[in-house]
Amino acid sequence: MKNYFFTLVAAFCVVGCQGTETRKTSQASLNPNEDNHQEQFMTHPTNNQEVTSTDIYFAGGCFWGTEHFFKQVRGVLHTEVGYANGKKDKAPTYREVCVGDTGFAETVKVTYAPQDIDLAQLLDLYFQIIDPTSLNKQGNDKGTQYRTGIYYTHEAEKPLIEKAIAQLATQYSQPIVVEVLPLHNFYKAEEYHQDYLDKNPNGYCHISPQMFDLAREANPEPKPATFKKPTKEALKATLTPEQYAVTQESATERPFENEYWNEFREGIYVDITTGEPLFISTDKFESGCGWPSFSKPINNKLIAQKTDRSHQMVRTEVRSKLGNAHLGHVFNDGPEDKGGLRYCINSASLKFIPKAEMKKQGYGAYLELLQKKK
Repeated sequence: MKNYFFTLVAAFCVVGCQGTETRKTSQASLNPNEDNHQEQFMTHPTNNQEVTSTDIYFAGGCFWGTEHFFKQVRGVLHTEVGYANGKKDKAPTYREVCVGDTGFAETVKVTYAPQDIDLAQLLDLYFQIIDPTSLNKQGNDKGTQYRTGIYYTHEAEKPLIEKAIAQLATQYSQPIVVEVLPLHNFYKAEEYHQDYLDKNPNGYCHISPQMFDLAREANPEPKPATFKKPTKEALKATLTPEQYAVTQESATERPFENEYWNEFREGIYVDITTGEPLFISTDKFESGCGWPSFSKPINNKLIAQKTDRSHQMVRTEVRSKLGNAHLGHVFNDGPEDKGGLRYCINSASLKFIPKAEMKKQGYGAYLELLQKKK
């Protein structure tokens, strides 16, 4: 069991993050930690702000193991153990929480990068380290402070969490007792609790060591995208009829009735047939023609040009070199400050990858192109 430092605490803490080791702790670590703080909730970013990190709070029994588990997950930037959703309006001590009448739950604040891992993935991992049908008990640890809970700071997260809980319930015959609530308060726990299993590798943990391996492997680094030209049969099976007609038969889609003519989010445009990046959002401009217009490709080596004498006109056709897919045409009536060219490209020849998805889909190496353009 956790070695409680006062007989009175031991009497009240039924099990309390129980382990078998003896821990030496100074008197100061039992007093209210001057560094303890109430969590200041972040303002939810507006549509114009880029989300680089966000927080979610998990109560899952003893916070030593729960924290160590989430620290292993790629995309988790920081963890902090503390006490959440209690009755007091100031930081409690560990002794007070152990008594069990403060209403606080041992909780881990998980700060993560949504561009690398999303909340749904974190919820799935969380469910794998708890018994969601056990009330006020996880492993050997008993008491209201060891209840399970998911505490959110953004109302938009609530439906996603509730949906995940509903899906989880289909796997159990007993009711799910994981509470889902807004975060009311959160106080950082005493310093000796932070990163406890890093400091004490053989310390008590109610989570199986194999689960830490699972966490390390749960969200591997995306492999860089590789590109190759598919067969005609493969293209017929994967492309829509319009995409096939445009890319393979040099057809032209209708203006103003295509997917990307008015798409101006940050990201890259890739060849629909091979996945190879061709254009970047910062080179896209509104030309009024009804098709996506770009001032230049990412690299001229990716594009092949040929004279097109169809429809009693002389134009310069643009094709992807690797996929040999028809893309559109290039004209010399583009903005002078962008080089004077207008690459008029069919949406059906392209697939748009938003900036937030680029790394996950294997295009992380191209993110720096967006940074350079700013």
